Order: sequence, then structure tokens, then C-alpha cells
Amino acid sequence: MMDLTDKRILIVKPSSLGDVVHTLPLVHALRRNHPSCFIGWIVQKSFQGILQSDPAIDEIIPISIPSTSDPHAARGSFIRATSATLATLRRLRNRFKNHPYDLILDLHASFRSGLLGLTNPRGFRIGFRDAKELNTLFQHRLVGNNPDNRHAVEKNVVFAEYFGSSTIREDYRIVVDPKARKRVREFLRESGSPEGTRIVYANPAARWETKFWTVEAWAELADLLIEQSGAAVVFSGSPDDASHIRTISDRMKQKPIIAAGKLNLAEAVALIEAADVYVGVDSGPMHIAAFAGTPVVALFGPTDPTKVGPYGKGHRVIRRTELDCLACRKRSCPDRICLEGISGQAVFDATIELMGWCHNSPSCK
Repeated sequence: MMDLTDKRILIVKPSSLGDVVHTLPLVHALRRNHPSCFIGWIVQKSFQGILQSDPAIDEIIPISIPSTSDPHAARGSFIRATSATLATLRRLRNRFKNHPYDLILDLHASFRSGLLGLTNPRGFRIGFRDAKELNTLFQHRLVGNNPDNRHAVEKNVVFAEYFGSSTIREDYRIVVDPKARKRVREFLRESGSPEGTRIVYANPAARWETKFWTVEAWAELADLLIEQSGAAVVFSGSPDDASHIRTISDRMKQKPIIAAGKLNLAEAVALIEAADVYVGVDSGPMHIAAFAGTPVVALFGPTDPTKVGPYGKGHRVIRRTELDCLACRKRSCPDRICLEGISGQAVFDATIELMGWCHNSPSCK
């Protein structure tokens, strides 16, 4: 077992949002078992807000490389990503020249993350044995995964076990910025939801079009939650999601709260923590909710909840189990029956049952 006393450890896990969340238990376990180590993290700038308040992380190293896997990536994104990658590699190499790390843990397991690890001179690089895109060629040591560890979180925890740093329940958490909590309280109050109101964090957007539920079903669900459980439904997301959310709101009889584009990432995390329940599709905020202790009701179709579902107990996954095309991992599909066949009433019933809420009365508490 490698001694981590006073070692400088670099985490390479730039994206995506859910994957960053899935890496937190490893970092927390390393910090708890080896308090003298120094932990840095290479992460996409857009996701650094989720790490900034975490005392387990000593240094955040933000990068900005456009995604080439995003279905909505604009034409020429590959050229821009290549240029940004080369500039980032030069910048990181200069940065690490005088302050190198002893260990590089490549959790991202891609060709690009292998290059990012190489920017740190003299560091000992560790990666996954089953990594793709030639990533294994960049590593000095490869870590194998137990076949029983199906979930992405469990796969990452293998790194902690390699260092003799088994995780405990407290490691599976996300640290929320106190200032963000205050801002969220103000936002909810200004939006007409006084303290004590039931809050449903609704997330209708994802990167894959096949993960989207129908506008009609979202409108039906949100109206039912407002009318029959007395909850405030808060639709949240990025500024890019705002138009889609407005389309849902326009179909509703009741008035939801729209937070998309009005809160930064740290504040969105605080909003998820403040919510009574998360209801939405498979995306980064779902994983934040699971780590923030917020019960999750998640809709799944093209992805496998045993691998990327809400981690932990007390959650509910809704999927059409009679279909044989589930977990196809297709990002586009001409016949999205896996999600389009789920009704708003079904998700409402599952949410009410999970939360133990009574309904049929707006005043029901």
C-alpha cells in the first residue's frame, strides 16, 4: 500500500457534472484517512462551483475545453476543442513545472485526460485497467474494478481502496456554500414561497434528447403537485434550458417558479439541498440531489440506473420495464417510447408515495 503522508495528489476528472459528483467520495476518503496530503483537482471551469466550498480540496485547477460529445455542439467544435486542449496543456505544464504533484489519479479515463496527466512532470500516474481511448498507455499503474461494482460511484471508490482508504457513509456528501444557502432562501421568498412550503426541484433538461420527457407530461405533473400536495414546483437548469422550461410553464394551469438562469451552480446545489424532493430526468442535478440528502424521483429510458442512477437508498426510479430497448444509450431516437409512455399522473403518484404526502387538498401538509 502506497504511503500518502504529505503527498500531493492530483485528481483528473474535468467533467461531466454527474461524474464530478461521483468522484467526491474518493476525495473525502483520501482526506479523512490521510489528512496531511494535498489534493488538487483539474475540472472544467463551469463545474468548479461544486467544489469551491469543499475543505477536502486544496486546489482547484479550472480548464475550459469545449465539449465535442455534446449533441448540440456547434460546427467546428472539434477544431476549437483541439486548440483549447493544446493551450491548456501548455498552461498546465508551466503551472506544474515549479509545483508538481506526486500522484495523478486519472478518473476520467480518456485520451485527453491522459494528456492532462502528462503535463505534470515526474508524477506517478494511476488509471483504470478498463479505460478506453488508449488511456492505459499514459499510466504507470492500472487499477482493476470489481465486476460487482456496477455503479460509477463504486468504480471510483476502487481508487480509495487501492490506497487503503475505505469509504464511510459520511464520505458520500456534497458541501454546500452557506452564502448560496442564504441566496436560495431569499430567492424562494422573493418568488412567493415562504419558509415551510414544500419544494419540488423539477429538472426537465439533459444533454441527450432521448432523456427528455414530454412537455405535456411535465405540465400535468407540475399542476398535480401544486394543486394536490400544496408544493411549490421550482423548475431549474442552465440559461440554455430556460426556453424549454417556459414552454412547459405555458402549458400549465398553475404557476411554477422558474430558477433556470437565475442561480449559479453553487446556488443550484443549495436549492437542491433545500428541496423536499427532486423530480426529473437522468442528469447532473439528480446526482447532486442524491449526495445532498434529497430524495429523488428519476425518469430513466436510454441509460441504466444500476450504473448511473441516484446513488444510495430512499430514491425512486421510474421506467417502462416492459420494453426490451431500455438502456440503449442512444442519444437520438425516432421513437422515444421509453419516456413518452410515462404519464404525469404516474410520476405524481410515485412522488406522493415516496414522500408520504397526502393529496387532493391544497392545504394538505
